[in-house]
Amino acid sequence: MTRDTRFSALAADTRWQAAWDADNSFATPDIMRSDNDRPKAYILEMFPYPSGRIHMGHVRNYAMGDVLARFKRMTGHDVLHPMGWDAFGMPAENAAMEKGVHPGGWTRDNIASMRAQLKRLGLAFDWDRELATCEPDYYGQEQALFLALYEAGLVYRKESFVNWDPIDMTVLANEQVIDGRGWRSGALVEKKKLSQWFLKITDFAEELLHGLDTLDKWPDKVRLMQENWIGHSKGLQFSFKLTGSSDGFDVFTTRPDTLFGASFAAISPDHPLAAKLAANAPQLAEFIADCRRQGTSAEQLETAEKRGFDTGLTVEHPLDPNWHLPVWVVNYVLMDYGTGAVFGCPAHDQRDLDLARKYGLPVHRVIADGDHVAQVYESDEAYVGGGKLVNSHFLDGMSVDEAKAAVIARAEHQGWGKGTTVWRLRDWGVSRQRYWGTPIPFIHCDACGTVPVPSNQLPVVLPEDVDFSVPGNPLDRHATWKHVDCPSCGGKAVRETDTLDTFVDSSWYFLRFASAPADKPFDPDVIARWLPVDQYIGGIEHAILHLLYARFWTRALERLGMINVKEPFASLFTQGMVTHETYSRVQGEGLPPIFFAPTDIDRTGDGATLKADGSSVDVGRVIKMSKSKKNVVDPDNILEQYGADAARWFMLSDSPPERDLPWSEAGIEGAWRFVQRLWRVFGETQNLGDSAEDKALARKLHQAIAGIAMDIEALSFNKAVAKVHALTNDIEKSKPSATRAEACRTLILLVAPMMPHLAEEAWSELPDSQRTAHLVAHAAWPVVDAALLVDDEVTIAIQLGGKLRDTMTMAKGADKADVEAAALARPKIAEMLAGATPKKVIVVPDRLVNIVA
Repeated sequence: MTRDTRFSALAADTRWQAAWDADNSFATPDIMRSDNDRPKAYILEMFPYPSGRIHMGHVRNYAMGDVLARFKRMTGHDVLHPMGWDAFGMPAENAAMEKGVHPGGWTRDNIASMRAQLKRLGLAFDWDRELATCEPDYYGQEQALFLALYEAGLVYRKESFVNWDPIDMTVLANEQVIDGRGWRSGALVEKKKLSQWFLKITDFAEELLHGLDTLDKWPDKVRLMQENWIGHSKGLQFSFKLTGSSDGFDVFTTRPDTLFGASFAAISPDHPLAAKLAANAPQLAEFIADCRRQGTSAEQLETAEKRGFDTGLTVEHPLDPNWHLPVWVVNYVLMDYGTGAVFGCPAHDQRDLDLARKYGLPVHRVIADGDHVAQVYESDEAYVGGGKLVNSHFLDGMSVDEAKAAVIARAEHQGWGKGTTVWRLRDWGVSRQRYWGTPIPFIHCDACGTVPVPSNQLPVVLPEDVDFSVPGNPLDRHATWKHVDCPSCGGKAVRETDTLDTFVDSSWYFLRFASAPADKPFDPDVIARWLPVDQYIGGIEHAILHLLYARFWTRALERLGMINVKEPFASLFTQGMVTHETYSRVQGEGLPPIFFAPTDIDRTGDGATLKADGSSVDVGRVIKMSKSKKNVVDPDNILEQYGADAARWFMLSDSPPERDLPWSEAGIEGAWRFVQRLWRVFGETQNLGDSAEDKALARKLHQAIAGIAMDIEALSFNKAVAKVHALTNDIEKSKPSATRAEACRTLILLVAPMMPHLAEEAWSELPDSQRTAHLVAHAAWPVVDAALLVDDEVTIAIQLGGKLRDTMTMAKGADKADVEAAALARPKIAEMLAGATPKKVIVVPDRLVNIVA
């Protein structure tokens, strides 16, 4: 039968995806089998939220993991490569309110659509391990784990000020407040006092910090972001005594060296003393309320106008009881860092200086800035550098570090303070006032208090019949679900109606992927074999939220003896985003621009026009693909036009995987053309020609086998792609021979992890005697001939008159005289010399011949 000259991508995609399904090609091996001596490879990409459609960012992310998973199978590993869905969350509830649908139905329909899209990419997932966090068989086991943490003292409930998102009408963790706004809604976050459930992540602050030192296969940037968030600070804790009273309040400072520069004491608007004073001071109460309406993030407080309220109280300076400092409530001191109280040293802290200048408070220098030692500080920019202590009594002349140590030593000796360490990390508030989440498994009884749901009553399943017509949490209004009997006394009680933060769902899913028994969250023996995840792939936007929480849950479960691993992810890779230019048109002053999809646009040189009417639109900068900006490219359209392998190849080829990848039509068309080019090369697998051996090609082939393997292991996919291109060029330039035919066959295996459908199609054309497995998905990676990795020939440059004129190939280490003779005999060189004898010939062994005429 005549071989088609063009590769039919759509037909091949359908055919080989069906073959893999029928063969169950990507099923996870039983790692507990007694005769197992194969290495394991747990490859995991961060599971997606089921929004309804995948985008090219998903394609890039999952293509990377898929290449590595397929390669690991080819190199003899037991591979676990699962997929699931991070399925709880506010978008489903928003859809329920907007479209009048049930969040569960909306979510499951989206999962079905996205699963079908992912399958069209030919991704080597073990779909038998698929999970969705919104299903009771998952979140019921999460409830069991939550209760185990509760029994261990790592879960508690208390009333506290929380970050309240007024749009999503739910609590946010500190990590979910970005620049003072809700991470999903973008609304300005407010402070609100509620009874909340907390996880004691602070109990693990020190080990979470030191554990970062063991994660040498994580990006430095991610480790630094977590280190800064955990926020290890050493300093002095002491008490300010209120003047004329036995009462006072604790203060923490990292700068005890500047105590003699203090001009006021400052407390947070949420400090208990502030609340006590506000009860009888309406103006202070209003000031506190206004502070709670401002942004809550440290970054927003840093840039906000510094404001304060003089309480009229004073405190005694700890180093001089006769020196009294005024007590101010200020808007930039956080209650959840340190003690919620500080002393203000305006000359050496910009926030304090801004407040002091605004309200006319004293500003005293205590650190010399070179020759500047005057006590009265004149500048509007605080001096935060090093230097010697001045205007500070017994500290004068000391360095900053010496002064810190001296003040702490005196405080401890005199008994008014002690050196201590505080952490920026706060306990994780996990209560969310919404329906579509994991029910928190507790019951509130007037007689018994808060009672955990008995294990034999798990899972606590969400009710299906809920009403979203009224704002707020519908579980609060669901009488038959909410009202229950107390499991302790049998009296009337109510369920906890808050649900868990969805980041709890993603803090242990990698364990459930590895082991999912029906009667418990996981089998610890199986976990011991599969964990940690060998390669985790996902966006750097999860550096703090998800990754820190997952590390905490893993360490907590290890402390409880439930698992034997402390760090969940041995290696982390954060891929770049897929980007695209935007197309928009300004509507008018005060109105947002209208954005258009790439499919609506005709590009015309540097500009663009709307297909509908030919009118011009503005071409914006290249940014991350976003539904709101409409600059997304639908993978289905790409797959229909070019096939899965071209899409995968483009995602892997044009940019280092850690960098952003700009989408371009030229890029995907180039990938498609290379698919067709490879198809033609694969047609030469039986073309032996007259020669049995091509030593130069054999060397390049085995160098490619070794190099591509190293690049895939290192996730340097663009480098592997470049080596495939180079080998393809070498094959095409070579003459027919047995070596060339072998190179064509081997090339099928080399591209199989990246272009699996094309590889299967070409593999199926080989005679049975030339195939090591029925499917290329089960074939082994080619074996490298180590002897061929070393070049025994070199390319030597020939210069004449100081310019490169020719090159030649010689045996490595050839004699200088032979190299010189060969260079002078080159036709091009002989023609340029025109019979003249060179004045000098300089031979640099294995590199260069320089002819001076």
